[in-house]
Amino acid sequence: MLNLEKLSKSFRGGSFGSGAIPAVRQVSFSIAPGEVTSLIGESGSGKSTIGKMILRLLPVTSGTITFDGVDVASLKGAALKEYYRKVQGVFQDPFSCYNPVFRVDRIFTMLEREYFGGLGAREWSVKLHASLEAVGLNPTDVLGKFAHELSGGQLQRLLVARALLLDIEILVADEVISMLDASTRIDVLNLLAGLKARGLGVLFITHDLSLGHYISEHTVILRRGVVLEMGETAKVFGNPQHSYTKMLLASVPRLHSHWEPLEPAAGSAGPDRFEPRRPAVARARRTHAGPPEPVPLLVEVEQGHLVAFEQGGPG
Repeated sequence: MLNLEKLSKSFRGGSFGSGAIPAVRQVSFSIAPGEVTSLIGESGSGKSTIGKMILRLLPVTSGTITFDGVDVASLKGAALKEYYRKVQGVFQDPFSCYNPVFRVDRIFTMLEREYFGGLGAREWSVKLHASLEAVGLNPTDVLGKFAHELSGGQLQRLLVARALLLDIEILVADEVISMLDASTRIDVLNLLAGLKARGLGVLFITHDLSLGHYISEHTVILRRGVVLEMGETAKVFGNPQHSYTKMLLASVPRLHSHWEPLEPAAGSAGPDRFEPRRPAVARARRTHAGPPEPVPLLVEVEQGHLVAFEQGGPG
């Protein structure tokens, strides 16, 4: 199991880098085998930053990420290599993951050299072809091609196949279908659902609530790097308590009706003590020109459903 405990990340900012810009603040949740956890929030909420810290692409400022009880930040050398055998990521833009001057086979060749040096050519070929077929690709259709000769959906499936070659346990899927057309999206979502059935834990990072609701067992609602609501997906979507969650749900387009202007979310709706601030005030707080905004407490309003309250409780 992958566990995040009071995870925080700040970046340098302000004059001469003297200030700190908090991107993620005291985020805690777990990703269990065979389950999909959706991390949902608007652009700039810190979703991808959390994914990059899990993958060790960014250092943690404070808090811990543990995998099977081991602090990920402490891993080095062979231990870190073994971690990457178990935890991999797939990102939003598949085209940026391939060098255009090399054939797509190169991502598998590098993997073979690093992790499967003991396999013979025939054994490797059988393993590679099985991995491609597991994600719905015909090896003869994709191997030997350049990235520009394949579709975005094919390239994303190749990246998932690359992760599967390592027999991973956790997949960080960061906006993996946002650049794909509707028909291809459902194929990739169904692929992730199939991986879940095989026991793979997935962190599904998205700003699209409908996609998160479609695929996940658990949902985490993030805003300005802070968790405002989390729990079982059916409870978060079926009984939203935080006004920000209600506003997000109200903003989802409905296929059965035409567009109508939405009313602003009421500031008093639900246990909301984490309302938007004027941009100038928000910028000042992000650069520590004023006291930091308190991280709200998460209170269990029903079993498996937590909602943010300001420090000190709902009153």
